[in-house]
Amino acid sequence: MESQDHRPRVAAERRERMRARLLGSALELIAAKGPTATSIDDIIAAAEVSRGTFYKYFPSPDALVRELAFEVAKDLVHLADPLVRERSDPAERVACGIRLVARLALHHPAAAGFLVQLGWPDTQRENVLLDFVRRDLAEGMKQGRFRQMPMPLALNMVSGGVMGAIHCMLKGPCEPDFAEMTAAAVLRALGVAGKTAEALACKRLELQPDFPEGLLADTLPVASEEEVTAARSRPRRPRTLG
Repeated sequence: MESQDHRPRVAAERRERMRARLLGSALELIAAKGPTATSIDDIIAAAEVSRGTFYKYFPSPDALVRELAFEVAKDLVHLADPLVRERSDPAERVACGIRLVARLALHHPAAAGFLVQLGWPDTQRENVLLDFVRRDLAEGMKQGRFRQMPMPLALNMVSGGVMGAIHCMLKGPCEPDFAEMTAAAVLRALGVAGKTAEALACKRLELQPDFPEGLLADTLPVASEEEVTAARSRPRRPRTLG
């Protein structure tokens, strides 16, 4: 009886490892080349598996990209939400989320590159990462912290700020506090007064570079302190988000 219970568990663990291997390989490739330039042959070569193995897990490359996008978004929420929920002010919550996600460019450049390569998110459809932001935007408008506006517009402001910050921080050179500058600029666009926006964007934040669980925790190495320091110490470009 014990051996019968053991085999399904081992098989399930093996399947999950192979799925994570395929997703992890695809993540690295898409971060570098983009989804349209990444082929099945690229993925199976990187994962060192057969084409048949790929199709056991995913019916098409598009299905893999959709699942990968969902997993990355879910892992980001698991990373950021505990820190965001510590704040009672919805404006500070939004600033905190922007800073955490933007700083992926320092600690997890492959995950950050993947988000940039996916392109602009569809604010009209269900999205794990946008739903996470939508909650705090709605609360901020309800409390009068943000000016009233259509939710897709507010989501575009946050998404555009984060995507732009990640892109700049990946490519460099840019200010070492570019994530904070971005958060302040987005808060101002949402209706928070300038000095208040800057103060909220620069509040102490215990950044957690490690993902607690999920695909990104299993497949991506954290950038070394030397790599993070090098990224932060690149020559600065003039401030453009003042």
